[in-house]
Amino acid sequence: MEIIQEIEVLLVEDNPQDADLAKRAFRKKNLANHLHWVEDGEEALDFLFRRGRYADRSQTRNPKVVMLDLKLPKVDGLEVLETIKKDERTKSIPVVVVTSSREDPDIERAYALGANSYVVKPIDFDQFAEAMINLGYYWLLINQPPTRDGASQE
Repeated sequence: MEIIQEIEVLLVEDNPQDADLAKRAFRKKNLANHLHWVEDGEEALDFLFRRGRYADRSQTRNPKVVMLDLKLPKVDGLEVLETIKKDERTKSIPVVVVTSSREDPDIERAYALGANSYVVKPIDFDQFAEAMINLGYYWLLINQPPTRDGASQE
């Protein structure tokens, strides 16, 4: 009997419509067994570092990818990115910035902090859905991440 590995994605997005569209796009193409959505940077960090309501989340599995908006309440996306990439437990998790910002300083800062990709959200509904599907295909099916220290690759 083959064990199917759960593919977990963390979507950090404060816009409920964008989050819903991303979730539907992933579900439509069966790209992730579990897409966890959080609405602010503080909750994203709680999820990743197993704090607060996420304290009992599995210690052996990190998300396969983090889809991160920049303009977030509580803790902004660049701060979330910096925290992820500075910590040994999470630095190897691919972080894809998915944002409406086309500002060069945001792009440059995101890459300087360790972003793996920077995608500007298309305004058109269908183009946004297609972009999310393409991101999912690449980061979840094509990309081969390193084996994480101390993490199970079940």
